[in-house]
Amino acid sequence: MYKRSKTEPLSLQSVCLPSRDHLYNRMTFYDDIYPFYPQQRSSFIFSGHLLTVILVFLGVATTFLLILPGIRGKSRLFWTFRVIISLFIGVVIVALNYTSDWAEARVNTTSSYKSFSSSVVSAEIGLHVGLYGVNVTLKGTPVVQLNETIDYNEMFSWEDSIEKDFEEALERGLPNPILYLAEKFTTTNPCGLIYQYRYSGRYASATLWTAFCCWVLANILLCLPVILYAGYMMLATSAFIFFSVASFSTIMNVPACIFSVGVASFQTHYSHSFWLALATGTLCLVVGGVLVLFDLVVPEKVRAAFSVAVDDLEDDLQYGEGYLNSVFLNSDHLPCKVMTSVHIPVSS
Repeated sequence: MYKRSKTEPLSLQSVCLPSRDHLYNRMTFYDDIYPFYPQQRSSFIFSGHLLTVILVFLGVATTFLLILPGIRGKSRLFWTFRVIISLFIGVVIVALNYTSDWAEARVNTTSSYKSFSSSVVSAEIGLHVGLYGVNVTLKGTPVVQLNETIDYNEMFSWEDSIEKDFEEALERGLPNPILYLAEKFTTTNPCGLIYQYRYSGRYASATLWTAFCCWVLANILLCLPVILYAGYMMLATSAFIFFSVASFSTIMNVPACIFSVGVASFQTHYSHSFWLALATGTLCLVVGGVLVLFDLVVPEKVRAAFSVAVDDLEDDLQYGEGYLNSVFLNSDHLPCKVMTSVHIPVSS
């Protein structure tokens, strides 16, 4: 064990700092190969949550398709159209919570590959923003460069803390472009993107789940059936979808933070999920408005279309003329059986 003499001056290197050669030996092994990825990983393919949502709704749709042969007449086509539209609205509302393309940006550039290396790669860099985090992609052009397959797809979630995901990315030694974009969404970054994106995503997700509850209530009211109030609930569904779109659109109100990777720079813009949410809200608005309008103008035809003619048929039934037994009416004790006499007219 090394002991410092009383006359020897105190230095940081002699106390706590290892030598540069020691650091280099810890960071590298096997002929100066950096321990970032000993074996290549397969890139992210599909979100597990999104796949679960799609499979559940496909199961429900298959069940309804099996029921359709039991529906007779022209109403079969109407029920098919009604089920498809309703399930489409439901699956879109739930799936939008788990997509990662509400806003995105892509750029082709040349950039340094990894830390402690002067290697430069040509790649397509993508930034995809969802309601619960950001997804950063890096794909080489061509894919195989530096004897390595460059195809990364990394998710950084701010549902709990994005700093934890960023620290794990540093420990794993992800490429520099991915680390640069992920660092922009940490709480210590001067851009402050995390605060606006995280709160906008939370409010948008909350209003989407509220829209899903309104959609469920609308379907229940259509089955009861209460057509007018079902139309009101579809209008409420569209309103909450529009609220989610408006909530997410507030990210464009923050000061622009330009992402610069290599020699290229880019900014995010609205993407597929944003426009899909806007289109679905418009569809709910049209469906709800049509239900309310038709129920107020032609309620009989709307009830007939939704198979609500049962009550009307019961009201139109005419019963024959009948009389109660006078003995039964004058008796003090209620008999066990009710006897009725029916007057049947006899033609002369």
